[in-house]
Amino acid sequence: METLQATFFLFVFVPLVSPAPPLQQQPFQFDEYDTDVSMGSLIQQDYEMQSKDIIKDGTNTSLDTSLSLQGDDSQLDVPPTKDTNLPTCLLCVCLSGSVYCEEIDIEAVPPLPKETAYLYARFNKIKRIAASDFADITTLRRIDFSGNRIEEIEDGAFSKLLLLEELSLAENRLVKLPVLPPKLTTFNANQNRIKSRGIKANAFKKLTNLAYLYLGHNALESVPLNLPESLRILHLQYNNITTITDDTFCKSNNTRYIRTRMDEIRMEGNPIVLAKHVNAFSCLRMLPVGTYY
Repeated sequence: METLQATFFLFVFVPLVSPAPPLQQQPFQFDEYDTDVSMGSLIQQDYEMQSKDIIKDGTNTSLDTSLSLQGDDSQLDVPPTKDTNLPTCLLCVCLSGSVYCEEIDIEAVPPLPKETAYLYARFNKIKRIAASDFADITTLRRIDFSGNRIEEIEDGAFSKLLLLEELSLAENRLVKLPVLPPKLTTFNANQNRIKSRGIKANAFKKLTNLAYLYLGHNALESVPLNLPESLRILHLQYNNITTITDDTFCKSNNTRYIRTRMDEIRMEGNPIVLAKHVNAFSCLRMLPVGTYY
């Protein structure tokens, strides 16, 4: 009897799966405040110049993480945590003298590299700025703390920043202003809780380079005194200003005095009728924006 031998062939079908498209890095969005329009564009240019390297590093990190999760399913149940004790340049983004610490929920100013020139720490939970935060960082030229919870700034916090030109403390909880560094060209303290008694009489007098001053949406009862001749833009809208004098912007003892650099004063939203103080604007090339009747 012949033995029948059957040969079985096993066909394995392997589906062809096209690789998933690479993740796209979302670009940072830099919102502009009521400040010099060049600020946002400069930040974005600085970021885009080296964005390719960041995307590459970010992709490698995410791949390593995904491989480790595939090897141990138990790690999938571990909730993500945020370690605020990481070195600054791991927690933030450091790019050739610029440090970006935005929207990472930090509660204090992180230690900065000594060569830092530009610090962007917007939209965090910082409540206090200490004098020691910038004691060794004398190279700073621009600081942006917009959108935090800052209530207190220690005396002398900015005293050693002799190169600082732009400072934004907008959208915080300040009731008084700190002593400002001498070379400021732009200062933004919009949307705080600052009252007139929180600004010293000579707070701006020695700031001979100050061109842009933003104090809108606060609780000021009067226009700050001794505004420097260098001032071009002054925003005081939506405060509680009820009166001004002939010496607020001009010089009552000098009828020939003209403020040649002043281009814009905003005072709308204040309980003051500007038409009652015509002599206060005699030295201005343009009348302030506000209510006249």
